[in-house]
Amino acid sequence: MKLIREEIESVDFIVEEKNGKKSMYIEGIFLQGDICNRNGRMYQMEGLRKEVQRYTENHINSGRALGELGHPDGPTVNLDRVSHKIISLKESGNNFIGKAKILSTPMGKIAESLISEGVKLGVSSRGIGSLKQTREGVNVVGDDFMLSTAADIVSDPSAPDAFVEGIMEGKDWVWDGGILREAQVAKTYKYINTLVDQKQLDEKKLDIFNSFLNSL
Repeated sequence: MKLIREEIESVDFIVEEKNGKKSMYIEGIFLQGDICNRNGRMYQMEGLRKEVQRYTENHINSGRALGELGHPDGPTVNLDRVSHKIISLKESGNNFIGKAKILSTPMGKIAESLISEGVKLGVSSRGIGSLKQTREGVNVVGDDFMLSTAADIVSDPSAPDAFVEGIMEGKDWVWDGGILREAQVAKTYKYINTLVDQKQLDEKKLDIFNSFLNSL
């Protein structure tokens, strides 16, 4: 199974007041079905509807539907990076409209500060599943798709680093004793993380990519 992420920019950050206490929320389209998105992937609405129902029953209704600030490198939700709690996910046409509350965690405080200062943020769903390519080149997400979170908060969602994203989504994830583990290329990703200088990263991209291909 592959790690699959989809970024959406068209979300609103709103402030609601209840009993004199103000809270910040994210609201907008979190998931879309039966359309080919800009990543060349399509989620079949029937399968996506079933997964949203499972996610709602097992996570949202029990208060365990959490999301992180940033682009995590795997399907697991890391509690030390949690910034918000997803409180609803409702079907509307081919879309699923989500709402999430910004929490008072360290990452939640950072997200709230960024939003208050006018930084453009978006959301990114994250899950694992298989992909099957059609004759038209569309990657159809399989019925085995499982959501890790309906929304992480991400910056500049319209222009992710295609190189790093491609390698991370190229990982295979397997169930090992009830735990999801990456099957390969962790070493490659760690190497990428050491290249903090942009010039150095540009010079080493080809070598890293070749090493990644050789590890497959």
